[in-house]
Amino acid sequence: MIKSQITLKQLEAFAFVVDTGTFRAAAFALGTTQPNISARITALESALNVTLLIRDAGSVRLTADGEKLLVKTREVLWAGE
Repeated sequence: MIKSQITLKQLEAFAFVVDTGTFRAAAFALGTTQPNISARITALESALNVTLLIRDAGSVRLTADGEKLLVKTREVLWAGE
C-alpha cells in the first residue's frame, strides 16, 4: 500500500518544470503561479522522500531519482491522455 498520496497535478508540474527548464515557465504553461508549482514539486519530493531537482539560480537539473521518476511520470501522463 502507498502511504503517501501523489497527485497527477504534482506529476504534471514535475514534467513541465523539466520540459520548460524553470518553475516560472512551467507555471505559465500550466496557467498557475510559480509558488504553486514549487509547492507541488516540494510535496512530491516529500511524498517520495527524495530530491528530484537541483535548483540553481533560476534553472533546474534532474537528480538520478528525478531521471527515474521522469520516465514513469511520462508513462502515467501519456496513459491519462
